[in-house]
Amino acid sequence: MSERLPLGAPPTPAEEPQSVAEPSVLTSDSSLRAAMVGFEAHMRQRGFSENTAKAFMSDLGILAEFAGAGTALRDLSTVRLNQFVAWLRSDRGVSCSLKSLARRVTTLKVFFGWLVESGVLSTDPADPVIHRPVVSPMPTILSEAEVGRLLEVTETLRGGTSPDVRPHLLVTLLLHTGIKKGECMAIVLNHFDFSDPSHPLLWIRYANPRRRHKERKLTLPVWWPALLAEYRAQYEIQERVFPWTARNLEYVLTDLARQAELDGGLSFEMLRWTSAVRDRREGMGSELLRQKLGVSRITWRELSVKIDKLAGVAE
Repeated sequence: MSERLPLGAPPTPAEEPQSVAEPSVLTSDSSLRAAMVGFEAHMRQRGFSENTAKAFMSDLGILAEFAGAGTALRDLSTVRLNQFVAWLRSDRGVSCSLKSLARRVTTLKVFFGWLVESGVLSTDPADPVIHRPVVSPMPTILSEAEVGRLLEVTETLRGGTSPDVRPHLLVTLLLHTGIKKGECMAIVLNHFDFSDPSHPLLWIRYANPRRRHKERKLTLPVWWPALLAEYRAQYEIQERVFPWTARNLEYVLTDLARQAELDGGLSFEMLRWTSAVRDRREGMGSELLRQKLGVSRITWRELSVKIDKLAGVAE
């Protein structure tokens, strides 16, 4: 039952939001202040998360504090931006952690990259700015032997004297889709499309319009719909696939880790990383995997490095 997703049927992301109509009034002579207004609108229409947008605008506000909000975009050269980074690091008089510094450099690269893509600037002054990202520790994933032990436990529970199919359904869903905990908890029955028995699908949906860019459809194993039917009959599922709290399912995973003797424990996040690494090892391309996981290109920069390292892939 450890059959993997067919690599020939990659995830199909929901339609990408159309690129915002860039403000034609902006030119290289426009002020930083005017460009910030346009960038804020761009982030809103592209579906940036509220926290990301606020952080980026705060960072640009600090740039305006340093260089002057009325400064023309053409005057924000690479030299000037490196001076800004040096000022943040030691001369501003406000503590700036390495993590905050790295994020502010990322903000510069995203902001000026947008200006170049929009045709406002012909060259990107932020591209040569030194970026020292603060990389979080490598995640813990399951080995193939541990995956095998885990599935043996869930299969045993499924066919025991008091059958419980829920652990097997939950673990196989997470291993094959790599979805987040919140995405898992939000699934309802009409998110599945089993109209083609050879190509069962799961739609990942978001109620918040600002998160719609994360919507996507994922291919499930051909045997999985029968597993869901077994689970529905056993638990009398009517709408929500997991009508419990996330904490309840975390307890289920903790108990499975104990029974399968998984020293590192078991969590939604661990199964998501394990799924991604297994897909990468089996040849799924970087961009398809990014779409399957539903992450932005900015977030993917760090995630892809870790996944490739764990998968032993060199690109």
